[in-house]
Amino acid sequence: MPDLHAPTVTSGPTSQNTANGTERKLTLPQLMAKKEDLEAELSALGSVLDSHKVTMTTPLLTPDGFPRADIDVAQIRTTRARIIRLKNDYKSAMSKLEVAVQEQFASGKPLDVAQPARSQASTNGGNVDSSRGSAIEPPFAKVNTVVPNSPAEEAGLRAGDKITRFGGANWTNHERLSKVAQVVQQNENQRILVKILRERGPLTGSATIELQLTPRRDWGGRGLLGCHLLPL
Repeated sequence: MPDLHAPTVTSGPTSQNTANGTERKLTLPQLMAKKEDLEAELSALGSVLDSHKVTMTTPLLTPDGFPRADIDVAQIRTTRARIIRLKNDYKSAMSKLEVAVQEQFASGKPLDVAQPARSQASTNGGNVDSSRGSAIEPPFAKVNTVVPNSPAEEAGLRAGDKITRFGGANWTNHERLSKVAQVVQQNENQRILVKILRERGPLTGSATIELQLTPRRDWGGRGLLGCHLLPL
């Protein structure tokens, strides 16, 4: 009997369209739109698996080798196969998006990522920035550790967050994070806008979040922030 819980497609091919054997090069706004479309579909497919209370690796056979009767095995197999294909497409799109952003900055042109008008079926929560017309800023630092009850934790920073902007510091001028230290020293007891990328999960990609961080000395620990940053 075939393994019914194995995906029906391998992780090699993707579902990207080509014309005359050559893939059409997308513009930066189109790549942004493609990325968000992929994230939305992956999230929806993840919800399908959640509704069956299964993951990508949950066995679909009983111990004696028969298909489980408590779930829709065919739907789960189809959903898993689609997720594999979309994950490959998402990885490819992110690579192309990174190249497009770097090319745009190198050309000296304004970074215009205004999106074409499309329907949006997402819900913004808290300080998550889902604006389609916001500028893309590559991350330049990663949060390695956050001390409990520190200004960094109170602001909402978490280990693993990737920083795209820290006050006036960004990927073009951070100078191995020395600019971050300068911003902190110049803004003691004042709020600093910090923009981060936070991974939401393997199916939904990352979210852009804006935080307000206030460096201060009276929190009971070392330094003004209570976190350790690593340059990327």
